[in-house]
Amino acid sequence: MNVALWIVASLLAAAFLASGLVKLAWPKSKLVAKGNAWAESFSPAAVKAIGVAEVLAAAGLILPRLLHVAEVLTPLAATGLALLMAGAAVVHQRRGESRAVAATVVYLAVAAFVAVARF
Repeated sequence: MNVALWIVASLLAAAFLASGLVKLAWPKSKLVAKGNAWAESFSPAAVKAIGVAEVLAAAGLILPRLLHVAEVLTPLAATGLALLMAGAAVVHQRRGESRAVAATVVYLAVAAFVAVARF
């Protein structure tokens, strides 16, 4: 189970690290132009804040357990990601983006699995 959790957490961390770095590196207009229409609903600062949250969560999924320091941060990071994805699902639902809702719910479920298993 521990190996499976490492694999799942690593894949989740990689996905959110990439996603967060894109949000931090690209301006809001480029995100919207590249198919992230949800960004229209947020200020540029809010998009950057979401990016920071995703990068920090990615680090929190891996580093505490890897370094054996404050290991409780791993399930807390996973819980934070699950909550972030719950909010994202609501935004996508309100915008009528049903495919994005489905993908977001999958990420939510994976993050919740890591959170529960690591607590």
